[in-house]
Amino acid sequence: MSATSCNHAKEADRFTADRPRVQWHDQALWFVRAKRDTAAHAVEEWESLREMASLIKRHTLARLPEYLEQFEENALRLGAQVHWARDADEHNRIVLRILQQHGVHKLVKSKSMLTEECHLNPFLQQHGIEVVDTDLGERIVQLRQQPPSHIVLPAIHIKKEEVGQLFHQCLGTQAGATDPKYLTEAARTHLRQKFLEAQAGISGVNFAVAQTGGVVVCTNEGNADLGTSLPRLHIACMGIEKIVPRTADLAVFLRLLARSATGQPITTYTSHFHGPLPGGELHIVLVDNGRSGIRADRQFWESLKCIRCGACLNTCPVYRRSGGYSYQHTIPGPIGSVLGPLHDAKKNYSLPYACSLCGSCTDVCPVKVPLHHQLLTWRGEIVRRGLLPWRKWLEMKVISWVLRSRRRYQWSGKLARWAVRWLPRWMLYNRLNDWGKSRELPEFPSMSFRELHRNRNGRNQ
Repeated sequence: MSATSCNHAKEADRFTADRPRVQWHDQALWFVRAKRDTAAHAVEEWESLREMASLIKRHTLARLPEYLEQFEENALRLGAQVHWARDADEHNRIVLRILQQHGVHKLVKSKSMLTEECHLNPFLQQHGIEVVDTDLGERIVQLRQQPPSHIVLPAIHIKKEEVGQLFHQCLGTQAGATDPKYLTEAARTHLRQKFLEAQAGISGVNFAVAQTGGVVVCTNEGNADLGTSLPRLHIACMGIEKIVPRTADLAVFLRLLARSATGQPITTYTSHFHGPLPGGELHIVLVDNGRSGIRADRQFWESLKCIRCGACLNTCPVYRRSGGYSYQHTIPGPIGSVLGPLHDAKKNYSLPYACSLCGSCTDVCPVKVPLHHQLLTWRGEIVRRGLLPWRKWLEMKVISWVLRSRRRYQWSGKLARWAVRWLPRWMLYNRLNDWGKSRELPEFPSMSFRELHRNRNGRNQ
């Protein structure tokens, strides 16, 4: 395998070594999942909304070029400037050119997974432009020189004590302070000055409406509104899959998004941008970066229906216990385990195996992306392309050989019961047994179910 390949299991070891953090991370995300369930159950037509959202996305992707052209036409009519980027490099060059044309040296940016995908921040910083992420969680990880570990809750892996220490070092807060209200006020004061100094604002886009040519940004902190209203220059960066046909369609997604993401009825701020501010400029950058290829893929095109709510991450038992950085991909969790191999199958070969196939991600997805089915399909693709490491390939071959024969299956069960009972522990739990690093085998019964059933039938006759 390539030296740059990501091995999820090995990366997860770093996170799972801190057991208290794993437990806390797991419980924090499950709390958000529980809030999602409460919010969903409060909407009688929830499943109908999911089905409708899925159908809207299916229709939109089928006619994507038509809706993108309609969006561009209406956005231009409103006074916006529209740019098209084939890939991440072109996106970054377009943004840099706009900023240089306006002499921008300082900008503020609201949450945008697309710009994370394109690695925009380091690119602009290399060209002498200060980039300040203004979402609180994003600012925390930026000060720690880390990427987000979650697409909605970027700093979910960081404890308040660590935030207090970070703010003391970077913002001059009191040493040892951990009160969330105090730390939030300190961040607000720090960011207020950044907003006032900014010469441009960059935002992501949650939805773009072809019918109107407008873009919609959903936040809970209002940072996108400040970042795009104080400076006269607003650059909105969006993946081409974010388009929806009509305003009526947008209403369906807005009812699903916040409830799925955080359990809220709606995000605190849902901002609609139709053209630039008076005397200002609005630039919309439409980015492909492999999306057209995914759209043409008969097996994985439905992954483009994703609206980045993060519900699949919050419910995934693997993500909750291994952390976002173990995926080594911009988008972690179940949806990232589908998108990662689509971007680079050789590098991200291990991600489809970071899944228990429990199906919980599919159950909570607001647009019905069949995530666990796609992850199972990817496993077959990884094997077919010869990307599976020889050791795992050999293990799968042996297991398959055993399971294809009833006699071999029965004898392997007898052998396993004997081994667990009589072999010394070091022969079962050693460095060759990755499974046993964090698990204990259960107590094995003295006989198999088949033997137990045969004995009971014999006694009853």
